[in-house]
Amino acid sequence: MIDWDDVRYFLAVARGGSVRAAAGHLGVNHSTVLRRIAQLEERLGTHMFEKLPAGYRLTAAGEEILEFANQMEASSHQLETRVFGRDQSVRGLLRVTLPPFLATHLLMPDLADFSRMNPDIEMEILPTGAVANLTNREADVAIRIVLDRETLPPNLHGLPGPELSSGIYMARDRLTAWRAGVADPVRWIVINTDGLPGWAREGEIHTTGAPFRTPDAETQIVATRQGIGMTKLPCFVGDADPLLVRVPGTELHGHGTLWLLTQGETRKTKRVRLFTEFISRRLAAYAPLLGSE
Repeated sequence: MIDWDDVRYFLAVARGGSVRAAAGHLGVNHSTVLRRIAQLEERLGTHMFEKLPAGYRLTAAGEEILEFANQMEASSHQLETRVFGRDQSVRGLLRVTLPPFLATHLLMPDLADFSRMNPDIEMEILPTGAVANLTNREADVAIRIVLDRETLPPNLHGLPGPELSSGIYMARDRLTAWRAGVADPVRWIVINTDGLPGWAREGEIHTTGAPFRTPDAETQIVATRQGIGMTKLPCFVGDADPLLVRVPGTELHGHGTLWLLTQGETRKTKRVRLFTEFISRRLAAYAPLLGSE
């Protein structure tokens, strides 16, 4: 009988293209991956990979095995979520992923309230805007800002929340200095962009310096407070910061809609249902703040 654990190693090498990448993904050492691959090849009586200078390439037999390995993985995930969905206790692990701004500037008091109300639920908060694979149980609930609902994966259950507005902000002191004629350049501060964003020149103050980039949301706010330039922030973040002010002449932008996302059997568990019902009520109460003028 084929060991599913061996198949996991095969999939990791097939997807990563090397033993090193597979070892890093699985959190094991190089020799463990080689041993498990050799074990599976011996059991199947065929070579699954061709070793090249650039890495590992599937043989013809490996390509056939890959199709069945993917099916085994999908069945394993389906079985896991089915069993998880039958768990109706209010104890155990609950993983929630949400954008850092929402975690640190809005919802942490609510997450604390939920934790106090449900002391036997172990909370794991993943503050990131990266896409989490709910099907693979990387998270149980995802709170995401969605511009177009058609982009949501069809296998996810989505509960729409309030609309989110954003504005263009700069340091209050930097605005005062600009009005006084200080010639320091005003940079545009972004997390990522391929070019000059439209908002950088829509107000009374135009950016004159090179961009200032950071992948971290909190660093983005601190950089703006320091007078480096202007940036785009959700209104509930920028308006609440006494050191920041909206750039004169700029308009509000639609930032998207907040969605609560769950998957399949997972959303039927009691702790997931308790959380989504609780947090959706809190988000509804924040609607005027999130879409503020």
